[in-house]
Amino acid sequence: MLNQMRIRLGILAWAMVLLTMTTGVAQAQDKADQWVPFAPGPDDFAVNSAIDLRGLNEKVAGENGFIQVAEGKFVHEKTHQPERFWAVNGPPADLAGEPLKHTARFMAKYGINLARLHGGIYDPSGEIDPKLVARKIQTIAALKAEGIYTHLSIYFPLWLQPKPATPWLEGYDGKKHPFAVLYFNPAFQAQYRKWWQALLTTPDQQGRKLIDDPAIMGVEIVNEDSYFFWTFNSDNIPDVQLRILEEQFAVWLTKKYGSADAAIGRWGGRKEKRDNLAEGRVAFRPLWNLFKEKTARDKDTVAFLAEGQRAFYEQTVRFLRELGFKGVITASNWTTANNEVLGPVERWTYTAGDFVDRHGYFGGTYKGPFADWSMRDGHTYADRSALRMEGAEPGQAKSFVHPVMEIRYDGKPTMISETSWTRPNRYRSEAPLFYAAYGALQGTDAIVHFALDGPTWSVKPGYFMQPWTLMSPAMMGQFPAAALIYRKGLIAPAEVLAEINLPVADVLNLKGSPLPQDASFDALRLKDVPTGQQIKPGNVIDPLIHFAGRTSVNFVPAPVPVGVPAPVPDKLADLSKLIDRAHSTVRSSTGQVKLNYAIGLLTIDAPAAQAVSGMLGQAGKVETTDLTVDSAMELGHIVAVSLDGRPLANSGRILLQVMSEEQATGFKTQPVSAGVKRIVSIGRNPWTFGALQGKVSFKRPDAQALNVQPLDYNGHPSGDPTTGGAITLRRETVYYLITK
Repeated sequence: MLNQMRIRLGILAWAMVLLTMTTGVAQAQDKADQWVPFAPGPDDFAVNSAIDLRGLNEKVAGENGFIQVAEGKFVHEKTHQPERFWAVNGPPADLAGEPLKHTARFMAKYGINLARLHGGIYDPSGEIDPKLVARKIQTIAALKAEGIYTHLSIYFPLWLQPKPATPWLEGYDGKKHPFAVLYFNPAFQAQYRKWWQALLTTPDQQGRKLIDDPAIMGVEIVNEDSYFFWTFNSDNIPDVQLRILEEQFAVWLTKKYGSADAAIGRWGGRKEKRDNLAEGRVAFRPLWNLFKEKTARDKDTVAFLAEGQRAFYEQTVRFLRELGFKGVITASNWTTANNEVLGPVERWTYTAGDFVDRHGYFGGTYKGPFADWSMRDGHTYADRSALRMEGAEPGQAKSFVHPVMEIRYDGKPTMISETSWTRPNRYRSEAPLFYAAYGALQGTDAIVHFALDGPTWSVKPGYFMQPWTLMSPAMMGQFPAAALIYRKGLIAPAEVLAEINLPVADVLNLKGSPLPQDASFDALRLKDVPTGQQIKPGNVIDPLIHFAGRTSVNFVPAPVPVGVPAPVPDKLADLSKLIDRAHSTVRSSTGQVKLNYAIGLLTIDAPAAQAVSGMLGQAGKVETTDLTVDSAMELGHIVAVSLDGRPLANSGRILLQVMSEEQATGFKTQPVSAGVKRIVSIGRNPWTFGALQGKVSFKRPDAQALNVQPLDYNGHPSGDPTTGGAITLRRETVYYLITK
């Protein structure tokens, strides 16, 4: 009997295995059927396309003069009209001739009006390379012809590894990068200025110079470097270079206290290992000590470094102006070792420029060799939704930090010159509408997506997955509606809900800010959030404020000089009317944007742009003023935008854009642990996206007379048009043109 039972159990076990295998195959087949290939054909731009936004750009960039700053916005010199930049990092530096011109035309079609050209013009030794200068000039000309401005970034410490005996950078061994040295080394600064002079004053074949070209929107002084990031330490800076800075610190202290000895006496007499008063040098404590312990020495150290960093930016602005540059200038764009304490110090140094820039990526947990720039088979990752405010790792508390969260400093224009949702991440398709909606709401002046690696819709098959490519259906495929919303201001700027005045002396004394940029907030920090109108020392303003309205920080002198108006008191609106943590919702002060971060649903309800984005199946039927959207898609993004400037209620030309989630053909994973997956295959061409489904109904009285034309992936008519305001979405159709 026992043996028979064992046999029966064995047969049952095998039956269960076979059933599981069969079910798994069926489920895999069903899932495969749910993915639609996204492979647009060649686009020669010869036929008008409903998604072609080339007309938003000038005929040639700069036809209305240089970009300048007025009333906290970028404006055209001649017309004084404000300009927002929906931009990309790119195109690739190796493009030339017709492929380059085609790429520029492609960029203009998808609503791009600014390119950040991020790359040096020198060889690995730091000597100017005329070929790289010529290539930059050629790229700028191609972009200009399509109405696309250029923002120049030519220095990043990681691009240099100075060799031994480099006359303007002594002490390097060909392996280290010159972090922070540009801020204090006069010889390096002289070499750096030669780079700018060569790029801006070298004539092209017609004798024209970039210094005179209004198509150059702006220049960036330094990319991702700072005294206040972890790279500033004695391991990264050679002794001969660090001595220069230590000597400068001793001189600064002597001016303040009479001598370096007196300074150390004021600090309690304790010395650091590298202090050498006989040689006139005073050392630097690690950044961790500075923002944690905040001793008298730490405060003097921060004041010295901040003043020096800002002075370098001021000197460089002066040099560029004297050279003849008429565009706008930004200092840098980096983060700090602690943004609550050192963040406002860093941003104060940036106000030496015309506008304030920053970087920020939304990513998850990526693990494996070289995973920070190259995802490969065998690597692990976790999906992460911004709409649900998920933490960086599965199971973590919600994290209320996102690169779209903007703070305006000293009333200057704002830019985020590198940003993206990294991949793989099934929620990556949240990005375009998220950036467009909150960028417009907060009045961000330029959003520069990273990075355009060509005009080809390609997974870039090979042995690795580049995590930032824009050429995918979830990203560039959603640019048409997103660019229209952002550039044309179809979502109105919100009210200023917080205006904070920070005395510079307090900032340098490490008192921090109640409104830090990109601090590590999560649900555990909510006890620090003020609920009333008064901001008390140590308070941190609820970071969800950025999804409700605008914020600003002003750096003010203290005490206020005679004859200078006293700053207005800090302002903090009653956020309880907009932020409902009990129900996990936040509504904009305009009422046009609402986020439910429990479900993961973004709703846009403005006169000329209405959308639902996120977990549509869980949300059920969603009503906006002019639309009813009902879709079972687990993850989807449905948006209607006016193409003729009129409200959707009476517009005669509307773009309906639909997207789900993207995936490379053959992309496969296997579970590792809760929320964590291992890549079995990174996949191949073509891109695919989840089959689209649902129904969109227009409420307007003349809805039955609307003409609905499905479009192909290049925006041209595809299939028979229909009539009526109730549109059943086709599984493969991303764009529809609706006319009356």
